[in-house]
Amino acid sequence: MKELTVINEAAEQKPKKPDWLRVKLPIGESYKNVRNLVDTHKLHTICESGNCPNMGECWGAGTATFMILGNICTRSCGFCAVATGRPEAVDWDEPQRVAEAIFLMKVKHAVITSVDRDEIKDGGSIIWYNTIKAVKALNPDTTLETLIPDFKGEKENIQRIVDASPEVVSHNVETVERLTRQVRIQAKYRRSMDVLRYLKENGMRTKSGIMLGLGEQKAEVLQTMQDLRDNGVDVITLGQYLQPTRKHLPVLRFVHPTEFAEYREAGYEMGFDYVESGPLVRSSYHSERHVFAGIGKKEWEQQQSASMH
Repeated sequence: MKELTVINEAAEQKPKKPDWLRVKLPIGESYKNVRNLVDTHKLHTICESGNCPNMGECWGAGTATFMILGNICTRSCGFCAVATGRPEAVDWDEPQRVAEAIFLMKVKHAVITSVDRDEIKDGGSIIWYNTIKAVKALNPDTTLETLIPDFKGEKENIQRIVDASPEVVSHNVETVERLTRQVRIQAKYRRSMDVLRYLKENGMRTKSGIMLGLGEQKAEVLQTMQDLRDNGVDVITLGQYLQPTRKHLPVLRFVHPTEFAEYREAGYEMGFDYVESGPLVRSSYHSERHVFAGIGKKEWEQQQSASMH
């Protein structure tokens, strides 16, 4: 709790939001269509619940990140805008509704995430399995990324995701090891690494994300990236943390785009297949690019080669 007090004291000198964090307002027919589908099928999206700054861009392109198992989380992370409390009963019809919405949107790549459901013995993993299977049955040509919780590290529940076989499985560490206890209060840094390693050892294409601006040091960010790579993670995203409300952890620093570019270069040198690094990057941003191995790395290598000539 001592570190949390330090962060709140620092918040009294609140840094000014820089120009590079400006986002586009949601407009256009595609945005309206996604909005109507989400409302009609009574679906939850992390785009809305998480106050994502890219919602206008992504919905305008006809994509959304669906959030299953309700919109109330059993955990109380210091960064997250999703409501904390006692969730409603599991909706067993939800997998089919999500599959139908993805079918109607005609998307080539879909992203699904969920709240944590620690009060359920299976952690929500059965609904997860059913949803992945329903989406694939109705949308056989659609690639799928699943952004999963840690399921308390219980292998039986993680294995259900493996058995359902989505193209990409993502689990975010969110921050460096030193800050994990205050940023992800009920989570554990090493447990998340174990989850990612288990997924990789069982044949999954894996992905994780880090937020910057919470008080981490540059060396800690690089160490976290290396830890992820050492546990077999293929894709990494790095973005700027933005405070959802005054009740959440404050922003201590706005990281400049040039520093994000340095992390991108470091990530490729570590051996990641794809590194998405920038102020407005979120874990699902440009996720359709993260499905196929090495594409991002090839682009980076071409840029490096061109700059040397």
